[in-house]
Amino acid sequence: YPRDCPQPIKEEYMLTGPLEPTNDAYSVAKIAGLKMCQAYNRQYGTQFLSVMPINLYGPNDNFDLETSHVIPALIRKFYQAQRDHLPTVPVWGTGKPRREFLYVDDLAEACVFLLSLSDEQYGQLLQDDPPALINIGYGKDMSIRELAELISRIVGYEGVITWDSSRPDGTPQKLLDVTKLGKLGWNAKFGLQEGLGRTFDYFKENVYASPNINMKQHVVAKK
Repeated sequence: YPRDCPQPIKEEYMLTGPLEPTNDAYSVAKIAGLKMCQAYNRQYGTQFLSVMPINLYGPNDNFDLETSHVIPALIRKFYQAQRDHLPTVPVWGTGKPRREFLYVDDLAEACVFLLSLSDEQYGQLLQDDPPALINIGYGKDMSIRELAELISRIVGYEGVITWDSSRPDGTPQKLLDVTKLGKLGWNAKFGLQEGLGRTFDYFKENVYASPNINMKQHVVAKK
């Protein structure tokens, strides 16, 4: 979706404006797959449906500080700071951008739900404009500052969070309009607090507890 998209983001907003420059290559790769599916549907009568999930998190995520996304990176940063009794934890950006997050089990369930639709319901989705595209999200967003404060409480870190405004904020807001999926009868079940708690438990039990992890060098052993 465009960088400066109206919020919440509806399916028809796809490709209506410039992409976010900091991740446009990633976006173009996803869009290429989506357009390929639409073209196959038109040319060959296939019935591909592309789902557009919001930012995902959960067990089996990548917790490497150099390559991970915001939630696993913050979990690891705050846990390491709590363990080492660090007085401050630096976080990229201003903390003002707003993001929506979806627990990975909810995405899996939503995909199974869509595969289980009646022929009539599925056919209607394929006829929508834009064709064969549907958002999957939680339906609520929060600022990165609020997210960092929530994760620090879950981890048990009691120090100070500092903000590095020299780092990019990225897109100002990402909140999906999930009206279409909601009308079909599906809604996300895992709230952010519960999902983050489950993700933190996974991190402690499977990542930090791994004998091959070097927390100082920020290297996560691959299974």
